[in-house]
Amino acid sequence: MTTGAQFPALPTVVLGGLPITVIDRQDAARLMIASARGHLPNTRPYYFTSANGDVIAQVGQNKEVAGLFRQADQIFADGQPLVFASRLLCSVQLPERVATTDLFHDVAKLAEQEGTTFYLLGSTEAENNKAVARIRAKYPRLRISGNCHGFLAGQALERKLDEINALAPDILWLGLGVPREQIFIRDYASRLHNVGLIKTSGGLFDHIAGKVRRAPLWVQKAGFEWLWRVMMEPRRLFWRYFTTSPRAVYALLRYSK
Repeated sequence: MTTGAQFPALPTVVLGGLPITVIDRQDAARLMIASARGHLPNTRPYYFTSANGDVIAQVGQNKEVAGLFRQADQIFADGQPLVFASRLLCSVQLPERVATTDLFHDVAKLAEQEGTTFYLLGSTEAENNKAVARIRAKYPRLRISGNCHGFLAGQALERKLDEINALAPDILWLGLGVPREQIFIRDYASRLHNVGLIKTSGGLFDHIAGKVRRAPLWVQKAGFEWLWRVMMEPRRLFWRYFTTSPRAVYALLRYSK
């Protein structure tokens, strides 16, 4: 992707065919703040995204989705299995998982100090508003330029794009799910030239709003948060993980280095 400023050379490892940035959460948070604030006006915003096992499976099956991810300026490892895979399959190891649900809070703390502005786009209207209320309560000095649910289309979407661009937030947190958020960036990022950085966020707002419970820390560290999610939402997620997990394992074994 062509943007204004240039990144320092950051090491990457290839996992499942995707270049994953070798970085820890604190450095990822600092990188986001610096990149957003260093974005040159009238250029396309930076595009940061994340990968987990489900993403690896989708990338292996769908060339269009793979292309959308490879357009990203940075891809963080949002899954503990990717960290484990890097230790077994790559010459360089990922230092830790950079989960968006944790990274958001790291960035928010820095943003309070730096005056970095946020816009939150995604989820339903109720969950988005609830998430914003909780964020404002937790980070009272955080500057939130605006927020909106993620179910806009037609003229309503056109007006919202113009509004976001006029507000010029440093970081747009985009929670539409894969691959909707990647398609959104492909189709509309060029219209958001006053935005510093777009970070795809999946179900971040639902987590913050309390709709979806996080797994206990020991479950996360053991690499079984996916199983916790299946237990919490079996009807929605059982078949998804049943079908995607084998594909992700194959892609990791076949296309990692």
